[in-house]
Amino acid sequence: MRRPHLECVLRYLVLSDIHANWYALQAVIADAAGDFDQIVCCGDLVGYNPHPAQVIEWVRKHCAASIRGNHDKAVAGLENLEWFNEIAQTAARWTMSVLDTPAVQYLRDLPKGPLELEGFAICHGSLQDEDEYVSSTSEAVAVFAHARSHLTFFGHTHLQGGFFSKYGRL
Repeated sequence: MRRPHLECVLRYLVLSDIHANWYALQAVIADAAGDFDQIVCCGDLVGYNPHPAQVIEWVRKHCAASIRGNHDKAVAGLENLEWFNEIAQTAARWTMSVLDTPAVQYLRDLPKGPLELEGFAICHGSLQDEDEYVSSTSEAVAVFAHARSHLTFFGHTHLQGGFFSKYGRL
């Protein structure tokens, strides 16, 4: 006798571009109301807002996977600040001055995306370049050509939305 197929479906909460905004992170977690099995983060834990240590510690404890973003790289000393705008530079310098060594090391040790997970991938910018913005259909076409997973989550743009391709092309 055949056993019925039991499908195990994990529900993920996908975060990105938290930028040290502790209150926004807490609001998102409260809104999700625990209706997820695991949390993943597409980078930029720090930058712009005043709670980098709290956000880093929370991500470290609660995210099953996290990758680095451009602000994480800058604060960890892996990226030159010259290409950041003035506000981002100021935020990065301030963040560097308030984080302790273990927090900076955590940022330094975050893996570069894309990171292939079970059934999907996460990246910060595009699949080819973690600092590249993907905010238009024409930019997404190039990303689909490099996709190894059927589903990829990315951040960096600060724009909510998505792109769909039935056959690897838009």
